Amino acid sequence: MEQVSTFTILQKRIFHEWIAFIQIKYHLKKKFNDMTTRRTFIKNTSLTIAAFSVANTSLFANPLKGEITGLQLYSVRDAMKKDPLATLEKLAKQGYKYVEHANYVDRKFYGYEPKEFKKILKDLGMSMPSGHTVFQDSHWDAGSKDFTDAWKYTVEDAAFMGQDYVISPSLADNLRQDKDTLLGFMEIYNKNGELCKASGMKFGYHNHDFEFTTKVGDEILYDIILKNTDPDLVIQQLDIGNMENGGAKALDWMKKYPGRFQSLHVKDEIESSGEHGKYESTILGTGIVDVKGVLDLARKNYEGTHFIIEVEAYQGKDPMDVVESCLAQMNKWGY
Repeated sequence: MEQVSTFTILQKRIFHEWIAFIQIKYHLKKKFNDMTTRRTFIKNTSLTIAAFSVANTSLFANPLKGEITGLQLYSVRDAMKKDPLATLEKLAKQGYKYVEHANYVDRKFYGYEPKEFKKILKDLGMSMPSGHTVFQDSHWDAGSKDFTDAWKYTVEDAAFMGQDYVISPSLADNLRQDKDTLLGFMEIYNKNGELCKASGMKFGYHNHDFEFTTKVGDEILYDIILKNTDPDLVIQQLDIGNMENGGAKALDWMKKYPGRFQSLHVKDEIESSGEHGKYESTILGTGIVDVKGVLDLARKNYEGTHFIIEVEAYQGKDPMDVVESCLAQMNKWGY
């Protein structure tokens, strides 16, 4: 049976709650007309307002509490490099409202000052709730025990853009050789979360495949990252495709750490010709990953999940056509 769209559910919900509002308004008027004393009026009004609050606390709220479906712009990296504005216009026409950047250089997004890029997105009816910028050990001054100005600017510009998450998509090899070094860097991740929290955001980490094949001491690297980052400060963006090359399954890790993955990189995978490892990404719904099962569990575990589509291989197809097909599949699944 085809799943009812979120928009249809929301329409029905607003309709029924509006009827409830009209009914409450009618009873309020009746109580006012029937009241005999000021004390009776105050009592009846208070009860009615309380009833309205219970019945309508979510009338204007997003029933999915912040859930979004967006696109990691690395999926169309060549087009963004050639003509960012034209590419964003095409994505907006396809139906994308949210994007995640993968290009922040010299305090510019794809060559645009933050103010310019924010206006471009706004004019297209789009926004950028997250972005990828690699956090390196060089961004932390061990002497002053503080972040460098370069990293503080990264956080400042992310906040200006209205991001929820500042996500680092890498962990340098030298930081995962011994446990003490790794644990020390996880403490800096938590401090990064505090820095981001001051601007209403969270810091985040995005996995590849090595997190599931690398052991530090006697523990899997990704276990150490999850156990030593504060969930209130640091989110985990689970790339459900990358981990396939590490022999890991998204559903297993989501069940092991429920609620920890507040953002997903939504991918499907097929066997690769070799360029991308054993597997490479493909159009959603055509590969080996139980993408729909992952999405549904993510929604169950965390109501405000960011579902960020990413495609890195195209099997000879135009990347713009591929991301359009992926969004259509997400919509068909109810996302």
